[in-house]
Amino acid sequence: MNAALLLRQARRRAGLTQRELAARLGIAQSSIAKIEGGTAIPRIDTLDRLLEACGETLEAVPRPGRGLDRAVYRELLELRPRARLERAAEEAESLERLLDTRKR
Repeated sequence: MNAALLLRQARRRAGLTQRELAARLGIAQSSIAKIEGGTAIPRIDTLDRLLEACGETLEAVPRPGRGLDRAVYRELLELRPRARLERAAEEAESLERLLDTRKR
């Protein structure tokens, strides 16, 4: 997590200056500048308060690629190219049927 980038982007999306954000929280503008400049690393609860003041939240989400079942990928890679194409065509047909039922 890059707290500097996260805070800077949230503050800008909220249309706030560093001074305005600092005033909302009753802290020094220089503290915001240090965090956004990467010279100070805020505690999680501090970062959460800063983001909340910008109308955003700090949320934990799984990292991409972790917790995935790669068995399906391995299975597909073991297939010959022709078999992969056939499987893709079958799955495309299944998706089309699914979309058709949702339209009704």
